[in-house]
Amino acid sequence: MQSPPRIRDTSGQDQILARPTGLRRLRRGWVLGGAGGIAILALALWVAGGWASGSASFDASRLRIAQVTRGDLVRDLTAEGRVITANSPTLYAIAGGTVTLKVVAGDVVEAGQELAVIDSPELRSRLVQEESTLASLEGEASRAVLDAQLTRSDARKLLDQAQIDYTAAQRDVERYERAFNGGAVSRNDYDRALDGLKKAELGLAAARKDFALQGRGSGIDARNKQLLAERQRAVVAELRRQVDALTLRAPFDGQVGQVQVAQGTNVAINAPILSVIDLSVFEVEIRVPESFARDLSIGVPAQIASSGNRYAAKVAAVSPEVVNGEVTARLRFEEDQQPPNLRQNQRLSARIVLDTREDVLMVERGPFLEQDGGRFAWVVEGSSAVRRPIQAGASSLNAVEIVSGLEEGERIVVSGTDQFDNADRVRISGL
Repeated sequence: MQSPPRIRDTSGQDQILARPTGLRRLRRGWVLGGAGGIAILALALWVAGGWASGSASFDASRLRIAQVTRGDLVRDLTAEGRVITANSPTLYAIAGGTVTLKVVAGDVVEAGQELAVIDSPELRSRLVQEESTLASLEGEASRAVLDAQLTRSDARKLLDQAQIDYTAAQRDVERYERAFNGGAVSRNDYDRALDGLKKAELGLAAARKDFALQGRGSGIDARNKQLLAERQRAVVAELRRQVDALTLRAPFDGQVGQVQVAQGTNVAINAPILSVIDLSVFEVEIRVPESFARDLSIGVPAQIASSGNRYAAKVAAVSPEVVNGEVTARLRFEEDQQPPNLRQNQRLSARIVLDTREDVLMVERGPFLEQDGGRFAWVVEGSSAVRRPIQAGASSLNAVEIVSGLEEGERIVVSGTDQFDNADRVRISGL
């Protein structure tokens, strides 16, 4: 019987080693112990370095670090705005009455065109009554003028008569004086003639005074009547204006906006009727952060982009109040710079250049600027960031001027500093 084949193994290739002696075993222990000690020492040094370099460690991926550079700082702001009409008045009812509309919303109108008519019988009745009163006062004023003329005429007659009497008395005195000197009349007759002259002189003086007083008195009466007529004439003119205003007319060439009443509605006084939009003059309303509000003023130049072109404009108005951290401003196009085919509420982008500062130190703007009011920054030194006092100057949307405290080429942490908790030194890992 044949024996089965044997399976060959690797026993022929194995080599039996002698068991190490005690000296070899000791050396190997020293090597392993020294390596472990070195590793522990390195770990201790790394931990000590971390404690020495900062009170805490932060990951660089959670921070934004920017380099201080030198260049021109352009202080500008860019904002999205919407087109609004610069002139879009609302027409109101001058008096209560029934409205008859002549147009509808969206109609193109010309200056002076009738838009609506308000039928107000009360106002028209008042006008007729006041016109009647005016006619009466004008008649009284005319009568007062005539009476004044008659009074002055009567006073003139009396003055002329007194003048004649005085002249006659003078002649009598002259005649009696010649006769008395010739012995033809007695002394009593001559004295009587002198008395007549004195009487005529007094009468003439009184007539002159009466004439002056009568003229002044009659003039005052006539003037008062004329003033009453003038006052009533002003009342009538105002009522006529109000009656004319019952017909609402377009103040300029434009388009009818919103019509706020229905046809045939009975409206109250001062009720809004409709609005008219001037399509030839537009403005752009923008909202800017309140930090730039103090730099905005009327007349500051601006640029408005539309269809790939830029158009010159200027700041026309700035709101005096802050709403949700923003200030509303209006930009008005320069003369002959308004883009064609603008539409109300159309979105446009605007750029306002506030200031340009040449060759200044600047760094990227970040939350660090608001955290301490721009008085401190964390400067990166190796794997650490050191808190250093600085002085920040003007700022734009993207950069801020560094007046002192930093040098060109240094790097600072511009965001994420709120987690440093005002530490003097922090460690940054992953740089």
